[in-house]
Amino acid sequence: MGKKLLLIALLIVAGCKGISQEEKKESKKEVAYAVTKTDAEWKAELTDMEYYVLRKAATESAFSSELLNNKEKGTYVCAACATPLFHSEHKFDSGTGWPSFDREIEGNVAYDVDYKIGYPRTEEHCATCGGHLGHVFNDGPRNTTGKRHCINGVALDFIPDSN
Repeated sequence: MGKKLLLIALLIVAGCKGISQEEKKESKKEVAYAVTKTDAEWKAELTDMEYYVLRKAATESAFSSELLNNKEKGTYVCAACATPLFHSEHKFDSGTGWPSFDREIEGNVAYDVDYKIGYPRTEEHCATCGGHLGHVFNDGPRNTTGKRHCINGVALDFIPDSN
């Protein structure tokens, strides 16, 4: 009887160790960006918060961005390298607390997958310098693209259209 219980216990313990409990490894391949700088150079050029978000893939606090309620016409560019990323006409109020867009400027935003919170999310970064921008989700406006580009406002600078 004791041997049977021991065998059952061993089978249960062995069965609990599966690949579902292993940490997913992010397989980020090295990409050569048109704008590359050392970590020290980025740190010297960016504000602390810009550096934290753009270079360390952090997230700013919801509702903290000065660009959240910006309704001016213009272009949102990367705060690190000034690459145009989003047009103001594609910005919408998602109610999430971060500037949201239903589409990017094609070719200027690159994508990867991150597993930082336990499940896969599509991460967005600047295609020119690799700066982390935010994530894209499939819960945007259905009457346009259905996408919600949820972007850290600190990762952006706004260039108003000239009249």
